[in-house]
Amino acid sequence: METHVLEFFSLFIFVYFLGYFIVFRKWSPTTRPLASSCLISLFHGTPAAILAAAAVISAANRSFAAANTKFQNLVLDYSAAYFAADLLHLAAFSSSSGGGGATFALHHAATLFVILTCRHVAAHGAVAVLSLLALAEATSALQNAWTLARGSMRHALSAPFYGVYSVVRGLFGPYVVFRVTVFYARGGAEGVIATWVWVSWVVVVSMAIVGSILWVSNLWIELYRERLRKD
Repeated sequence: METHVLEFFSLFIFVYFLGYFIVFRKWSPTTRPLASSCLISLFHGTPAAILAAAAVISAANRSFAAANTKFQNLVLDYSAAYFAADLLHLAAFSSSSGGGGATFALHHAATLFVILTCRHVAAHGAVAVLSLLALAEATSALQNAWTLARGSMRHALSAPFYGVYSVVRGLFGPYVVFRVTVFYARGGAEGVIATWVWVSWVVVVSMAIVGSILWVSNLWIELYRERLRKD
């Protein structure tokens, strides 16, 4: 089975080092790793969202149980390489990442599990997985801009970012997960995708969405308290 994970992984590692040693060389030692991680996320997020959507729309069979196309497998490889590269970053700088680093590592590992089982175990279901990936990465560029921003720029980006993120993760995400769950639970992929595989997908994605909602809810609360203090 042809795979392009290694090539894409090498690309993301190259971009990471480009950010660490050149683009962000004047940043402090504590912020350079995060900024470099954001850089590879920028190289992955929006392109992955566009490619995932294109891979789903262009497929002749858009059933959640359809066999993966070559284009869909290519997008899965691209995303698998990114999550593997960023996991390497999190492992290297775990001591300076705190609890947040552990949470992101768990999220990345779970997402990588979904992608790899779709790609190499089931070889079906990419329409479902890539639909969810497109939604998850739709806010990536704005989130990375917000993460890298400082001072008044970060404050200006906060409300727009929280708003878009809340709609995508709090409304569209749960809706797609519901559609996927109903399809599989009714036997739509029986004999094609093993039950343990699609159940694990639903559990992992559902937990990720709950975690995202809790995360952005805390950000909204912090923003509200900050504005109360200013008033």
